[in-house]
Amino acid sequence: MKPLPVDSRILSLATQVTESADQDVPMLLLKLKDILSSVPAGSNESQKINQDLYYYNLLQYCVFVLKQDYTKVSGGWATAAHIAEMLSLCCMDLEVKEDPEEFYNKLLPSAVDNLLFLGRRLQARFVRMMKDEERNTFLRSFRTVTDAICRLCGRHIQLTSNVLQNRHFQQLLMTDNVETSTICMSVLQNILRMNRAVLIQVPESTLHCILDELIYKISSTSNPVIGNAAVTLLLLITKSDAQLLTTLVTRYKGLQTLLSKQWTGKGFDKILNQLLDLLYSENYKAGKTQRLHQAACSIQAAWRGFQTRRRLKQLPKAVTTLQRNFRAKKEQELKSLKKQKEEESLRQQLQLQRQRAMRQFHERQLTLLEIVHAGQVDKHIHEMEERAALTIQRYWRGYRARRNFHQQKKYLQQYKAAVVLQRAVLKFLEKQRKRKVYSLWKQPRSLSDEQRLVLQKKLNDYIKFHPASEMSEEMSRELHHQAQTKLAQYLLKSNQDRKAEQHRKALLAQVHTDVDQLMCAPSLASSTMKDLTIFMSRSVPVVVKAKQCHNAMLKHTRSPWWKKLEDLVDEEIVPEDLLSAELGTLFIGGSKA
Repeated sequence: MKPLPVDSRILSLATQVTESADQDVPMLLLKLKDILSSVPAGSNESQKINQDLYYYNLLQYCVFVLKQDYTKVSGGWATAAHIAEMLSLCCMDLEVKEDPEEFYNKLLPSAVDNLLFLGRRLQARFVRMMKDEERNTFLRSFRTVTDAICRLCGRHIQLTSNVLQNRHFQQLLMTDNVETSTICMSVLQNILRMNRAVLIQVPESTLHCILDELIYKISSTSNPVIGNAAVTLLLLITKSDAQLLTTLVTRYKGLQTLLSKQWTGKGFDKILNQLLDLLYSENYKAGKTQRLHQAACSIQAAWRGFQTRRRLKQLPKAVTTLQRNFRAKKEQELKSLKKQKEEESLRQQLQLQRQRAMRQFHERQLTLLEIVHAGQVDKHIHEMEERAALTIQRYWRGYRARRNFHQQKKYLQQYKAAVVLQRAVLKFLEKQRKRKVYSLWKQPRSLSDEQRLVLQKKLNDYIKFHPASEMSEEMSRELHHQAQTKLAQYLLKSNQDRKAEQHRKALLAQVHTDVDQLMCAPSLASSTMKDLTIFMSRSVPVVVKAKQCHNAMLKHTRSPWWKKLEDLVDEEIVPEDLLSAELGTLFIGGSKA
C-alpha cells in the first residue's frame, strides 16, 4: 500500500510561514482551519494531515505563536484562541511513529504551558475590560483556551500532572472574578475526573496550594456558584483517596463547622451533606486516634518519670565514676604530653650530637689538611672524592640491582611455573601412552568346549594339508632372537619418532607465535620499551647470534667500497659465560634444548 501524498496546501502554507515575518504568522496559521475542515475527523486522511503538519513544523509554530502579543494582530486575541483550538484538535488525533519522545516529552508540555500562559493573559484583560461586548469576547476566548486544555488532558492523561504543577494554572485559580474562577474550577474538576490519582502524584506543595485556594474561596465569598464548584471539588478530592481526606481534616480543623453554618440551604445541600459526612467520619477517627495518642503520651510520661527518678538515685555513683574517668583521662593526657616533650628533647639532643659530630669531623679534616704537605693536598682531596664517588656508586648499583630483581622476579616465577606445568603434563602424557601400549595386549577370550573342539579340528586339518618344514632348535632360537631384535628396534624408533614429532610441533607452534607477534607488531615510530621486551629472545645463543649478524651488517655497511668487493665479514667470538647462562637455554615444549 503506497503512502498518501502530502497535501499541496500544507507545503504551500509551510513555505509561507517560514518566509513571512513573525507578526504575519498567526494569520497564516488560521488557514489550518480550512485544511482540517476539508476532511472528516478521525479518518485516515485526517491522521495523515496531522502527521504532515507535525513533520513540517506547523504545529511547533502554533505552539510558539501562543506567546505573542495579539494586540496589533488582525482579529486580536480571538485569533490566539482559534490557534489554540486547532492545536488541541491536531494533537488529539496525532500518532507520532518517528522519535515519539520529542512529541510527548517536549511538544505537548510546551503546548500546555503556552496555553495556560495565554489563558492568564486573557483572564487579566477580561478583568480590566469595562464594556460588556469586549468582556464577552474575552470570556469566549478564555473558555475556548480552557476547553483546548481539557481536550489535550483527556487525550494525553500524563499532562494532568503538568497542568496542576504549572504556576500559570495556580495563578488562574487564585482570581477573585466569578466567571473565570468558575471556569478554572471546572477545568480542575475535569482533570480530577480524568485522573483521580493525579493529586497524589504531584508534590505536597502543589496539593496544599490548591487546597488553600479552595478553602479560601469557601470562607471568603457568599456566591453560591463559587461555593457549589468549590464544594464539588472538595468532594472529588476526598473521594479520590483516603489520604487526601486525612490531609484535609488535619490541615483545616474548622472546615466542618464553616461548611455547615455558611453553606447550608444554598441549593447544593446534597453534595454538601456528602462532604460533611465524610469529614465527620474522618474527624471521629482523628479524635479516636488523638485520644489514643494522649493515652500513649501519658504512659510514656509516667515511664519517663520512673526512669528519671531511678537515674537520680544512681546519680552520686555516676558522678563518682565520671570524676574518676575525667581524672584518668586528664592524667593520660598529661602523660602523653610529657612523653611528647621528652621525645622532642631527645630529638633535639640527637640533632645537637649530629651537628657536634659533623663539626668535629670537619675540624679533624682541617687538622689533617694542615698536617699534610701542601703538594699532597690535591692528591688527598682527589682520593677522598674518589672514595665518596665509589660509595655513592655502590649504593646506586645496589638499589638498581634490587629494583631490576623485583621487576624480573615476576617473569622468573612465570617461567618456572611454565616449566613445572609442562614437565607434569609431559609425564602425564607419557604415562597415558604407556597405558595405551599395555592395553593393546589383551588376553584372549575364553572358549567353550564346543568352540574349542571345532577350532582343534580346523587346526588339525590345516596341519594335515600344510605340513611344516622341519626346523632345528638352534634355527628356531635364532629366528626368535631376530624377531625380538626387530621388535625392540621398532619400539625404539617409534618412541624416537614420537618425540621428534612433539619437538617439531613445539617448534612449529613457536614459529606461528613469533609470526603472529611480528604481524601485530607496532611501527618503529609508535614502539615503546614494553614492545621491545616482547620480541627479545629468551635464548642466549639466539641473542648472541643476532648481535653477531647485526654487528656484521653494520660493519659491512660502514666499510669502504673497496672492502665490500671481497664481501668478507669477521665474526665475533661468543663468550663461554653467555652460552652457559642458567636462564639462557631455549624453552621448547616442556624440555630444554
